[in-house]
Amino acid sequence: MNTTEREPFEPLKQESAPLRNKIIQSLRRAIETGFLEPGTRLVEKDLCQQLNVSRTSLREALRQLQAEGILTDLNGRGLAVVTVTPADAENIYRIRGVLEPLIIEQFIENAPDAEVTALKAQSEKLTAAYRTGSAEEIVATKRDFYDLICTGARNPIAFDLLKKLTLLTSPLRRRSVVRPERRKQSITEIQRIVSAISARDKSAAHAAAETHVANSARSALHASDS
Repeated sequence: MNTTEREPFEPLKQESAPLRNKIIQSLRRAIETGFLEPGTRLVEKDLCQQLNVSRTSLREALRQLQAEGILTDLNGRGLAVVTVTPADAENIYRIRGVLEPLIIEQFIENAPDAEVTALKAQSEKLTAAYRTGSAEEIVATKRDFYDLICTGARNPIAFDLLKKLTLLTSPLRRRSVVRPERRKQSITEIQRIVSAISARDKSAAHAAAETHVANSARSALHASDS
């Protein structure tokens, strides 16, 4: 081999991906629960202290969230949590109305019986959260419910997209789920979805998922106007 020839690739630097992922997860949770509201400017020094991480690791995580559209640049003055316009929120729910039925159909196609059983158990936790839990508990429990569905669907692309869409509308969702009538309605809708999944009935599951997202949209968008 000619030693003067250049190698096709430069040696890669080892990155602390697990730590970066943990930071991203923490920031997502903070946005989801409302600790970081839309428009909140992120102060790196404060976040480093709160998370007990280096600025390098934090910046890696922030860059990824910015690339995903969760954070936005303030004209060189740092990053802030993105604010979703009413038009964007409506579009998000329309996309979810197509995406969630697809994921649920794929869950029926691909998930073994053990994962269906796990989903039933999680739906019972979600029902309990709707009945007596706080908005934060409902949102967190529903996230776990849909995580199981997305995992069982074996569609990581849809999984990533759904996580982004639900995170962007998390302020609307928190305001929506505190409404007693929406809680009762959601319990019925989730039970219909799980029942159709248990029966491996893709048509019924698709229709139930569409109804759930449509009603979620009406409640969330109405809550944003009130």
